[in-house]
Amino acid sequence: MSSPSPRTPLADRIEELLAPGGPLPIVAAGDPVLRAGAVRYDGQLDPALLARFVEALRVTMHAAPGVGLAAPQVGVGLRIAVIEDPAPVPEEVRAARGRVPQPFRVLVNPAYEPVGSTPAAFFEGCLSVPGYQAVVTRHAEVRLTGEDEHGRPLDEVFGGWPARIVQHETDHLDGLLYLDRAELRSLSANQAVLERWAQPTPAAAAQALNFELP
Repeated sequence: MSSPSPRTPLADRIEELLAPGGPLPIVAAGDPVLRAGAVRYDGQLDPALLARFVEALRVTMHAAPGVGLAAPQVGVGLRIAVIEDPAPVPEEVRAARGRVPQPFRVLVNPAYEPVGSTPAAFFEGCLSVPGYQAVVTRHAEVRLTGEDEHGRPLDEVFGGWPARIVQHETDHLDGLLYLDRAELRSLSANQAVLERWAQPTPAAAAQALNFELP
């Protein structure tokens, strides 16, 4: 008698997750899946199921709304994430943050490394930590490697806000939340950020809340 495929339980779990249709439930901070670190994707899902799962991640990201979503955020510990950012922001924000439109992308087994040593510090939030934002210092430019959903190699340099997005989502796959890298004195409710700290940079927040920027 042949042994059951080790792939079956994961595939069945994802089928159950997708069955209701529509956006998937987003896992909130405190769930162990966000801290476990995701396993490398190595064909655990057949191509049709992978395509359906990727589309569900996209639908969920749009509905949230957000500009990125990692598989652990919907309870699936695989190294898969999606990103997309239409960047509907004023020109002064675009210029200060380097926020430019990003098309829909699927990141499979991504990893990043800094390009240069320039830091960038801005308020950042997370769909798994609803209601709050904090200033996070990240690499201004990174080299991202991995594959896409078709197994084609990815090796690309990202700068500005796209660099922040890919770092944030890749961190999720390593069991990290943005709060692990945040300046905690900057932690603010979304309403406070909107009313007080919506400037293109967090300079005013740093002065008022007494924390240092790089």
